[in-house]
Amino acid sequence: MSNDNSNTSMISLGWDQHFEKHFEPYSPDGLVPGRVEAEHRNLYRVVCECGHFSAEVSGRFINSAVSRGDYPAVGDWVVMNLLEKEQKGIIQAVLERKSCFSRKAVLSGGMPDTGGKTAEQVLAANIDTVFLVSGLDNNFNIRRIERYVTVAYNSGATPVIILNKADLRDDLDECVSEVQEIAAGVDVLAVSAASHAGLDALQRYLAVGKTVAFLGSSGVGKSTIINTLLGEQRLKTREVSGEDSRGRHTTTHRELIVLPGGGVVIDTPGMREISLWDDTGGLQKAFDDIEAFARQCRFHDCTHESEPGCAVQAALADGRLDAARFGNYVKLQKEISAFAIRKDKQLYRQTTRERDKKHRRYFKEMQKVNKKFRER
Repeated sequence: MSNDNSNTSMISLGWDQHFEKHFEPYSPDGLVPGRVEAEHRNLYRVVCECGHFSAEVSGRFINSAVSRGDYPAVGDWVVMNLLEKEQKGIIQAVLERKSCFSRKAVLSGGMPDTGGKTAEQVLAANIDTVFLVSGLDNNFNIRRIERYVTVAYNSGATPVIILNKADLRDDLDECVSEVQEIAAGVDVLAVSAASHAGLDALQRYLAVGKTVAFLGSSGVGKSTIINTLLGEQRLKTREVSGEDSRGRHTTTHRELIVLPGGGVVIDTPGMREISLWDDTGGLQKAFDDIEAFARQCRFHDCTHESEPGCAVQAALADGRLDAARFGNYVKLQKEISAFAIRKDKQLYRQTTRERDKKHRRYFKEMQKVNKKFRER
């Protein structure tokens, strides 16, 4: 994409002291910072004070990258050589992320080869708030919302639950209460993108320099809400199917957009199910009620199955804890544990390969030294 010659304020893009500090080592080299707006395989669109540029990573960057998670993602602040005459940027580094929304994904062309193994896919970076959008039609699913809240907490951003299509429900108050019960401390907003009802409440999260990512299944209305915030129909939208309320993946790639009134939003393709990549305390935050019961168990390593003095089982028995919620907690806990083991094995294999390479290089060097010694 060519430069449109428009100047963009760094502060409006989200630049702050965190990124200023991490950019200092690069400043003397004539490099410039920019923020990734969009990613298309191994090509990027980056915005900086000079405008919008297409960009690609340097050869040195490719050689130093260990995994897909090291590559730039939408929302990242990158360091680049700006070739204004060619209207192009060469990305040399990614500045340290403040937050990162990731999922596990199988690698494809254009990224480091891991033999088809699972790896980190960064969906959006440097987010302040995550809008978890759920439709109040057939898309409404409490268990899925619990999963999304867990992933949002793991990202380091603040989750906010947006219940769209409020005009379709006669039991709206009950739906909101049900979500509030499973997401204590999380803001829950009921809106209607079709009628614009309730959308004014989103503005307080969209201050200048703040970044909000929209996450949710296809057809929940993410693009419609963003179009309303923009005041124009920039993003494509399509009707969902009537029977199952499934969308048709109108949004095909992640994109960073600066709002005219301040704030930055990141639109993402719909994801009906999202796998956990890692757990940094998100499960405990999302299920803090279960964690509170667990701390009352007689044994600190209680599995909450059949141990005597299990406070969790007692809460399930007397109705203080919902069985379906506990079942989802156990499911996510097992998923996290299984994936941690898988990652540890991959890390062990990777470390072993690197060690063997070093040994082979060492022995080759020793053979050269011995050969020279014998020739003397």
